[in-house]
Amino acid sequence: LPPVLRRIGEEEGLKKRYGPLQRRYPMVTFDKDVAFRHPEAEFVSFGHPLFEAVLTWVEREMAAALRQGALFTDPDGLLDGVVLFYEGEVQDGLGQVAGRRLFALYADRRTGEVRPVNPAMLWDLAEGGKPPDGPPPDLEALKRRAMGTLLPTLERYRDELREERERQARIKERYGVESLEHLILRLDGDLIRLYDRRERGENVDLPIRNKEEQKRGYEEALEELRQTLEKERSLTMGMPRFVGAVRVVPDRAGEVTMAESPDVERIGMEVTMAYERAQGREPEDVSAENLGFDIRSTDPTTGGRRYIEVKARSGVGPVALTQNEWFKARRFGPDYFLYVVLNAATRPQLYILRDPAATLQPEEVVEVRYLVGVGEITTKGERV
Repeated sequence: LPPVLRRIGEEEGLKKRYGPLQRRYPMVTFDKDVAFRHPEAEFVSFGHPLFEAVLTWVEREMAAALRQGALFTDPDGLLDGVVLFYEGEVQDGLGQVAGRRLFALYADRRTGEVRPVNPAMLWDLAEGGKPPDGPPPDLEALKRRAMGTLLPTLERYRDELREERERQARIKERYGVESLEHLILRLDGDLIRLYDRRERGENVDLPIRNKEEQKRGYEEALEELRQTLEKERSLTMGMPRFVGAVRVVPDRAGEVTMAESPDVERIGMEVTMAYERAQGREPEDVSAENLGFDIRSTDPTTGGRRYIEVKARSGVGPVALTQNEWFKARRFGPDYFLYVVLNAATRPQLYILRDPAATLQPEEVVEVRYLVGVGEITTKGERV
């Protein structure tokens, strides 16, 4: 590790909260699935001392630049506004961090709407661009407006954590509380028999004292466990911390060539959802979450999943995958599908391309887009 990270790791607050840093990390991963398959790899995420040390360094070194903001361009020409980034934290009754997450809110300059977005949307934007005319956005006013959307979003995150904590608590109650209650009940039986023997004149004072001490120990442990579980279930939100802002301007050329109308996109989603249901799968629309795919479709018999990105064109033309979509296609491999609906405005034709990152050859990379030509779609896709 670089000396600067080791020094941060030795700071009392970070070391006490997250544990000590190792001097070397030969192999790390940010993916739980990879960590499960490769036990030798260190899983690094929020709460890991290495992650927290790097995050602390970035915050200290880049804080001024983050607050100053940055300019990005939307190649699709759809976004014109500001993305605000906040760090939200939830603590339990023990004072421990139950969860920490980066939240992003998009404030539309044209409509005034403020809505949650996935922070990964930055993958879909191009750095830099032509600064917009007129005065810069009033960041403080935007932050005040954003609170009305941010706090309910953070509350939903707290509720997600609470649900998981409740599940964990039930497991602990099942194996911890019930085990202690069983031990106490068994000691009660032993003590009843010992008391009976003492009444009949036997000298069993020492065994009785030992059993009573054991019982008190178990009872104290049971009460402590119950109090701990209650505190672990009690989750409170901290005040979200503003991290930075990004001004997003539309690329007018991109708007003409690549963006489709919401109606065309809706038709593409409807065609895809209908096809998935007809195949006996259970599709879930997750397009609003910017996960790198639009639909998560599950086979109820096997549990297998399809991660589906939907692209629709009003006529016949190429489609573009964002960097985030392309990365997810590479990650999920044969479980990732590209569903392309051509002629959506007249007679929709659905083409299905499995594992597009492995089977397709994008014609060109446009900024942060992978352009897939019509020939690739019609020759390599399965028309249904």
